[in-house]
Amino acid sequence: MIKSMTGFGRGEYVDEKRKFTVEIKSVNHRYLDVNIKMPKKLNFFESTIRNLLKEYMERGKVDLYITYEDYSEDNFSLQYNEALAGEYLKYLRQMAQTFGLEDDIRVSTLSRYPDVFVMEEQNIDEKELWSGLESALRDACSQFVDSRIKEGERLRDDLIGKLDNMLTYVDYIEERSPEIMKDYRIRLEEKLKDILADRQIDESRIVTEAVIYADKVCVDEETVRLRSHIQSTKDTLIAGGGIGRKLDFIAQEMNREANTILSKANNLELSDIGISLKTDIEKVREQIQNIE
Repeated sequence: MIKSMTGFGRGEYVDEKRKFTVEIKSVNHRYLDVNIKMPKKLNFFESTIRNLLKEYMERGKVDLYITYEDYSEDNFSLQYNEALAGEYLKYLRQMAQTFGLEDDIRVSTLSRYPDVFVMEEQNIDEKELWSGLESALRDACSQFVDSRIKEGERLRDDLIGKLDNMLTYVDYIEERSPEIMKDYRIRLEEKLKDILADRQIDESRIVTEAVIYADKVCVDEETVRLRSHIQSTKDTLIAGGGIGRKLDFIAQEMNREANTILSKANNLELSDIGISLKTDIEKVREQIQNIE
């Protein structure tokens, strides 16, 4: 089983007191990068939330959105600060005496002074609050993982198809390579005949031409390694797990072998096949970037 790094999930928890809604979405990223947006009153759960998410994901740029609605009527209480009200009253009467003003202080007036009455939030039952939030989070994460698995299966099937197509290119190169080498050998012999027409020829020149020939057109090692890399990629895809980084490394190696084959190609037909091979490798590399 493989997972894509693109995913979406939504979870909800509702009871008579509160409602949590959680949405998760992600795109590809080299590491796990989580961005959380939630009400400030839930901030003390951030570390716990991050640890929970690590149970469901290893890599990806993840955006997590949490909304919270409180239905309880007893979550706030009105607090009366009698001592502060007394201070206000004392100084107001002192002002009236000092400046010869009428003492017209009313309860309604005094009650409007800052902090005489304060709305205070009741103590939160953290365990009860986390129980609801955790339920919504795990529901969202389960949907999120399911969507990643479905996308991962689609990616796997598409990648295996591209890898099989790449093998047909390798088969063709291996099949045509001996013929191309034979054609090149004929041209080399003709060239050597021209060179040997000169009796002053140095035998080292013949050796040099032979070395150049062997190095220039022989791609046996490259095709063997490329075939091995393709098979390794298929095996890894079938095995599944957290394979994104491994596949990315193998794809780099495949690209390196394809570049070498293309640089050695002295035949237009082989060059065209080499370009097609590189194009498919690039497509594979792009898709691998989205595997967890």
